[in-house]
Amino acid sequence: MNTSFQNSVAFVTGAAGGIGFATAQAFAEAGAAVAITDINEAAAKTAADALNKAGHQALGMRCDVSDEAQVAAAIEQTVSTFGRLDAAYNNAGLHAPSIETADALAEDFDRVIAVNLRGVWNCMKHELRQMRNQGSGAIVNCSSQSGLAGIAGLGAYTASKHGVIGLTKAAALEYARKGIRINAICPGTVSTPMVAKAMADHPTSMQAVIDDIPLGRMGTAEEIASAVIWLCSPGAGFMIGQIVAPDGGYTAR
Repeated sequence: MNTSFQNSVAFVTGAAGGIGFATAQAFAEAGAAVAITDINEAAAKTAADALNKAGHQALGMRCDVSDEAQVAAAIEQTVSTFGRLDAAYNNAGLHAPSIETADALAEDFDRVIAVNLRGVWNCMKHELRQMRNQGSGAIVNCSSQSGLAGIAGLGAYTASKHGVIGLTKAAALEYARKGIRINAICPGTVSTPMVAKAMADHPTSMQAVIDDIPLGRMGTAEEIASAVIWLCSPGAGFMIGQIVAPDGGYTAR
C-alpha cells in the first residue's frame, strides 16, 4: 500500500502536541513537508524545529482556527513556502467543562462550537480553495466518538463533533468529482495532554469512560495518526465522506 508523501505538502492544526504532532511527524517521516499550526505559537515552532532537526521540512505557525483570517493566512503562508497543499488534518479542538445542560454556560458552548465546528469549517474552506485550484487533495477532519454517541455532561462537545461529521459528508459530496477526498475520523479516548487534563479535572467521569472501552485501554496518538495518514494516502483512494472510528470498540455497540 502506497503511503509515501514524497514531494507533498501537509497542513495540520492543533499540531504542537498530542495527536496533532504525532500526525505531523508521521507525514514528515513519509516524506511530506509539513505546516504545523497551533494556538500556542512557541509550541508550534518548537515542534517544527524538532522535525527540521530530524532532517524533515516543517514550518511552525500560530493559528487560532476559530479566526478565519488567521486560518487563511496560515494556509497562504504554507502555500507560499512549500508551493502547494496536498493533505490536511483539521485536528484542533477543545473540551468544555463536564456539566448538565441546564447548568452550562453560554460562553463555554460558544467557544467549543467556535473551535471544534466553526474551526473545521474555516479550515476546510481555505484548504479547499487551494486544492480546487490544483485539482487534487485530501482532507481529514477530526470528530470524536462523541460525534457518533452521546456522553452525558458533554453536550456542547458532543454537538460540535456531530456537526463535524455533517460538514465532512456535505463537502465530500461537493468535491468528490473535483479530485479532492474528504473524510473524518472519530477517535476514542486517547492518551494526550488534553485527556490528561480532563482526567485531572473530572477523574470520576473520565475513568468511567476509560473503563467502558472494550479494548481495555486508551489509544495512542500514533494509532490515530496512522489512520489519518492512510485516509490521506492513495491507498484510501475510494474513501469519500467516510467516518472512521479508531476507538477501541467504544462505538461498536
